[in-house]
Amino acid sequence: MPSLRLALHQIDSCVGDIGRNAGTIVRWTRYAAEQGAHLVAFPEMALTGYPVEDLALRPSFVEASRAALRALAGRLAAEGLGELPVLVGYLDRGPQDLPRYGRPAGAPQNAAAVLHRGRIALSFAKHHLPNYGVFDEFRYFVPGDTLPVVRIHGVDVALAICEDLWQEGGRVPAARSAGAGLLLSVNASPYERDKDDTRLELVRKRARQAGCTTAYLAMTGGQDELVFDGDSIVVDRDGGVIARAPQFTEVCLLLDLELPAAAPEPPSGVLDDGLRVDHVTLSPDPLPDCPPRPPVTLSPDPPPDYPAYPPQPPGNEAGQPADTGARLPDTEEIYTALVTGLHAYVTKNGFRSVVLGLSGGIDSALVAALACDALGPERVHAVAMPSRYSSEHSLTDAAELARRTGLAFRTVPIAPMFDAYMAALELTGLAEENLQSRLRGTTLMAISNQEGHLVLAPGNKSELACGYSTLYGDSVGGYGPIKDVYKTVVYQLARWRNQSAADRGHTPPIPEHTIAKPPSAELRPGQVDTDSLPDYDVLDRILELYVDRDRGREQIVAEGFPEELVTRVLRMVDRAEYKRRQYPPGTKISAKGFGKDRRLPITNHWREGD
Repeated sequence: MPSLRLALHQIDSCVGDIGRNAGTIVRWTRYAAEQGAHLVAFPEMALTGYPVEDLALRPSFVEASRAALRALAGRLAAEGLGELPVLVGYLDRGPQDLPRYGRPAGAPQNAAAVLHRGRIALSFAKHHLPNYGVFDEFRYFVPGDTLPVVRIHGVDVALAICEDLWQEGGRVPAARSAGAGLLLSVNASPYERDKDDTRLELVRKRARQAGCTTAYLAMTGGQDELVFDGDSIVVDRDGGVIARAPQFTEVCLLLDLELPAAAPEPPSGVLDDGLRVDHVTLSPDPLPDCPPRPPVTLSPDPPPDYPAYPPQPPGNEAGQPADTGARLPDTEEIYTALVTGLHAYVTKNGFRSVVLGLSGGIDSALVAALACDALGPERVHAVAMPSRYSSEHSLTDAAELARRTGLAFRTVPIAPMFDAYMAALELTGLAEENLQSRLRGTTLMAISNQEGHLVLAPGNKSELACGYSTLYGDSVGGYGPIKDVYKTVVYQLARWRNQSAADRGHTPPIPEHTIAKPPSAELRPGQVDTDSLPDYDVLDRILELYVDRDRGREQIVAEGFPEELVTRVLRMVDRAEYKRRQYPPGTKISAKGFGKDRRLPITNHWREGD
């Protein structure tokens, strides 16, 4: 059987930074060539970054992508890499780009191309377009209608893009009909909790349907609210795992695959789902046996454009066999996703540093720990802003966290500002409470403007769901790192981070008292969160059913929750939509985060159970 050395480059691209992305592709390709690779692949839309959203509707951006692809093909050849076939995702347009009702103007396409000998040897567009959750690809793209197949060293390799594997039909059964020896799919599949297990089972199923070895190459890094966790997977025709790349890491997964020889006559004609075979032969004959080497290895990281996080996992050093099974434990996976998302947002948007209010509470403590891990404590600034209601232990907890982590810490009392406002406005009750929060927000924004820091908002998903936050106060910020994290998970993450530090012989970053004390906004004497909200253990279970799973009131009550409590919680969620619309973006980790995943009208008189 022919042997094919496949290089899967699990990289982080930046949307719109086409020149830098192209340079990254060249560097990784050079590394693969030095390792004797026969075929190199990069993720979905690696050249443009993903998702490009409405940039896809700008003809100038589409043409910039197309021109960059041609230039990349020429550059690879000019640098002595032209003989190595390179599969690259990019933004294209269909041949029929005249306006037509029911499709995006200009007929943009989520496409990929095989570059060889200085030219585009083959190009194709994604066949199945996702239109759920964070995906709006019916809005942006027109579908492809071919089964692309390249013959490389005597092996027919069928190609696909992301959703082509997630949906039934299309290129997967067509690959079987074409007799492909390898099905290679390039992807930009965002991270969600527990998605790695779903992804593995999907790839196994598709390999059995395609009847051939299947490689699923994924993107890593972050883009706005999305995080990409890598976890590229290669399985044999029976679904057995050959290799898996590490999560949240830029890496080259290099494999030697023994694959069936291609038929003497290339596949042709129209196959399943009306797909037409588009076949190109790049090298017809098998190569002699490759030099001995481990069957699967991980590369060292070439110098990245953006500082990478986290470092390559221990035990996966260059030239060592790749770990084919171990995944990050659930809590560590979530924490790493949050760190990756924050790091990507700050770095790719050009911020040098961040600032946050450090109250001594659990939310700001976790955000501070995340920021220190994502950026380094030297780039994290924290401000304690005590009022007359701030407890002494909150101030000491904030100062202790600063001491443990080494972040920059200062205290700015808001009492003089508060007294001035109260003398002018004579506020009482909720207006008086919220004034404190808004003074803190104004203080942080003033420091941000003066010193250039990005303000981090510390709100969690439980508070956002119920509207338990103050507009222009604790909702102030440019990014919300734990926006999609329920309060119970906030505590879980804080405990894990401390235990992780202790296990490594380091000082836990979050003071134990911060985790142990009852949560409170401290806006009035003796205030605790349960004055306004149900216990978080109960609240979060109701919210997960209503927000994440779209269960109605009767269905939630049937799960064993009191009807009066369910009605109260659902009313709070429905009334708070206008607040959520004004909250900054933040890392998505759940199946349904607030924002693109969940879009409800603000003016809405529908109530569950009415």
